[in-house]
Amino acid sequence: MRILLVEDEPTLRGQLCKMLTAQGYIVDEADNGVDALYFGVHEACDLIVLDLGLPQLDGLSVLRGVREADRNMPVLVLTARDSWQDKVAGIDAGADDYLAKPFHAQELLARVRALIRRSAGRSSAVLRCGDLSLDTRSGKVMEADQTIALTAHEYKVLSYLAHHMDEVVSRQELTEHIYAQDFDRDSNTIDVFIGRLRKKFSKPYIETVRGLGYRLSVPGKTDVD
Repeated sequence: MRILLVEDEPTLRGQLCKMLTAQGYIVDEADNGVDALYFGVHEACDLIVLDLGLPQLDGLSVLRGVREADRNMPVLVLTARDSWQDKVAGIDAGADDYLAKPFHAQELLARVRALIRRSAGRSSAVLRCGDLSLDTRSGKVMEADQTIALTAHEYKVLSYLAHHMDEVVSRQELTEHIYAQDFDRDSNTIDVFIGRLRKKFSKPYIETVRGLGYRLSVPGKTDVD
């Protein structure tokens, strides 16, 4: 999952980036409103963590610009302002959640997980596909009562597919959401990760949809294309 982190204070931005990266997220950073608006409109991301007090262009203007461009990824607003008027302004501009500074790291992570799940239409912290389960809190993957050990990239691929279960996801989309912007992206490596995942599961949870991509679904639930 890919997150755009917008925060102009270098120390806090570094701490948040390190924390989110440690949780397996791909993090793109912006320290001003102009860059934030560009990334939010033109780049693929699953969530934006947005500070309101930004140089060049304020956070509310960034938020409005992103929504006016019909980008509907969830946005978690961070701000030192804690009045109800500021919260109303942020929500009216298109924010999905609001977190006042200072905040606890675990609360931010919990809100990030919840927003990403909800945007994919999932309510539970544990994503299930038949006997296969992925706990978004711990990163633990199980099939029935057996724990499945995954590499970091295998987990990222499975997590993205699980958040979009029963949907066809293209190789390009997977590539955009599991690799950093400056990484030498090669969509062929997606096929390698898919192959490795299939070997670790006892059932064919991941379908190949010819010419389109991959779909995670309960085996037998959909026809194989």
